[in-house]
Amino acid sequence: MKRLSKVVLAMFLAMLMATLLPVQVYADSPDYISEVKVSAKNTDGLKGYTILSDSNGKAIDLNKKAGGGTGSKGDRAVYLGYKTTKKRSEAITDLAVMNMKGGYSVDDYDYLMEQQLKTQIIPFVETFLSAIKEYRQNYYSKNKENKKRADFTYKMLNYYIDDDTGKRLGELLLNETKFELGDKAYNDLSDEDKKDHADILTIVAQSNGYATMTIENLLTRASDTSNDTWIERFAETDYFEMLKLTGKTPSDAGKELARKYDDDAQSIVEKWDDFYTELNNYKQAVKDVKAYDDSDLEDATAQVDGLDGSEDEEEQEEVAENVEQAQADFSEAVKKAQLIAVYNRLEEIPYGDGTMLDFFLQPVSEIEDDITALYPLVASLSQGQRAGLDFVSLKELVMIAVTEANDYDNVDYSKMKDVSIYAGVNRAVYQKGGVALTTDALRKKALEKSKDLGDPSVSGFTIALIVISSVLLTATVAFAVAAAVYKVKSLLASSSYMALAPIARNNNIEMLTSSLIYKSNSALMAKIAKGFGVAAVFITAITISIYFWELSEFYEVDFTPIPLYMIDEKDMIGYTSKGDKIILNNQAAYYTAVECNRKEGDDHYGSVGNRADLNGDVGAQWLALYACKNEIEAPILADSFKVVIDDTEVPAGYKTGIHMFGSDTAFNLNTYPYDWNKSAPKIFVYFKTDTTKPKTTGSNFTAGSLALAGGGGLIIGASVSALSMKVTKKKKKKVQTV
Repeated sequence: MKRLSKVVLAMFLAMLMATLLPVQVYADSPDYISEVKVSAKNTDGLKGYTILSDSNGKAIDLNKKAGGGTGSKGDRAVYLGYKTTKKRSEAITDLAVMNMKGGYSVDDYDYLMEQQLKTQIIPFVETFLSAIKEYRQNYYSKNKENKKRADFTYKMLNYYIDDDTGKRLGELLLNETKFELGDKAYNDLSDEDKKDHADILTIVAQSNGYATMTIENLLTRASDTSNDTWIERFAETDYFEMLKLTGKTPSDAGKELARKYDDDAQSIVEKWDDFYTELNNYKQAVKDVKAYDDSDLEDATAQVDGLDGSEDEEEQEEVAENVEQAQADFSEAVKKAQLIAVYNRLEEIPYGDGTMLDFFLQPVSEIEDDITALYPLVASLSQGQRAGLDFVSLKELVMIAVTEANDYDNVDYSKMKDVSIYAGVNRAVYQKGGVALTTDALRKKALEKSKDLGDPSVSGFTIALIVISSVLLTATVAFAVAAAVYKVKSLLASSSYMALAPIARNNNIEMLTSSLIYKSNSALMAKIAKGFGVAAVFITAITISIYFWELSEFYEVDFTPIPLYMIDEKDMIGYTSKGDKIILNNQAAYYTAVECNRKEGDDHYGSVGNRADLNGDVGAQWLALYACKNEIEAPILADSFKVVIDDTEVPAGYKTGIHMFGSDTAFNLNTYPYDWNKSAPKIFVYFKTDTTKPKTTGSNFTAGSLALAGGGGLIIGASVSALSMKVTKKKKKKVQTV
């Protein structure tokens, strides 16, 4: 039991802060997709990537023949490349597309974030500040018990680093937060002085889940500035005395107490059955702790240290499984040792006609029948402890009260390491303007507004110009013909006149006059024809220019920005690290825009940056590709990509592929009206996911396993060095617990 007693308290915190690195074996895992990228025009932008190709090794154009006609930018090939990994934690679990005029809203997401801040984050912080203030007071307290608890919390929180200030959280929270100072006082500080004041709203809203739970749990442990404990106060508190102290009638007094304490009492009711069940497992816990041998964990750890990389896959997996089992056994032993300590301590404390243990051994049905029995308990808690009720279990709450100052000296910090409170969190999703929200309602609304593009057409003005140019051209031809006719007549008359003898010419003035008139008319007609011709050429040139301008305008698209992130509300079906199927309803799934080879200076870079457009920047809308990585969902198998062209039948063995948000069905990437060509070939990209049990082994401290540990994901352990020898008999003296 030596190791168990030494690291009981710090062990679970180390788990949460990811300082105990699990052994994981990936050797026999399949290849998963870890990254995808798009390249337009050619495949040059996909160096280092496996390019999606046909059976002959030829890269597949996902935008084949999708371009328009006269005035368009034509066709532009689009290719997809990917990288692989054997680690499920790095694998892409879904690929979805969103079109430029699809159902998403950046403003709606920003509004939801603002509402969350106003309705959830700020009210929570306003309440939880009481725990932070009590932590500060206890840190500087002369009360030995309170000081020890606060010192422990200070040391543990100092392993958390706040990236925004670069400061350690334990030290940082000893100063007023930005929220407490107020915007004016905070903004008046120098940039350097601002680093001494935590932005508690940001920390609560954006830090990773494990960090948030740990921070709030530790601060709850450090709260309560009284000279006695809540459990001592509770033992001396009576509901009927509480009624009398209000100075009101029994009816009004009951209402006042309910108003003050009922919400927190209901919170305790929700935890009651778990604690009740644990207490009833006391005898089995005693047997299990007596039988536990923590040398198994030491041996398994030594096996890990002895790995040098020469072991084959089977040997590595065996070692990993040994470590996983040893850590699981250790965790169970700690939990049961805690239970024993709590059980024995409660049995020593008188309460009512029995003991405090009798009180907590009441079935939850009895408590629900008369919840006023919990009002004295709630009233005995400090404001900081009441604020932290969501972050501690009933067992933890008892342990906080019965832990003595010297017990904190047993904590082993040797395994602890610094970790960012934002570790693993993509904080960009909290930035205004870069994230879009998509829902069924938004997509339906967008679909109702969508219209057929129609065929390229010209305006009425252009048609009028075409008519005018045609008339002018006809007139030009007509007058040119007339000029030629008159010229011929003039030449004929002139020839006839010249053929006569001189005497006859003088007697035939009429023929000469006709020749001159014909010549004059010919010249006039030629001038008119030339004028109409010049006008026809000018108008035709203008008409052609306008015609092509209007066609190019029809094909010219002003791209709106592609959101960097798309958040979709959907049900998730996934698997735990043990392979158990789980379904989580209405989850927020975060998708990241896939990048492409577009670079600064290229068309549309200013609006869409390097985010991929599967229409190659020449479509009627951009069609952005998004990738999701979610640890509970099944990862995409790299060797399962299958491209199907001009066939709507789903290939055997496939269910989905690159799909539109809101649908699991593979989406035609050449769908009109996102492309111009109605007759473009249909292109689908299918894939499969790995729904088998994970091949990785080792310690996986997921939210599920932590929940089993109790306390909202965190247990503060008990010092059980004495318990190993005395678990078979009830204690007659105070049990030291941590």
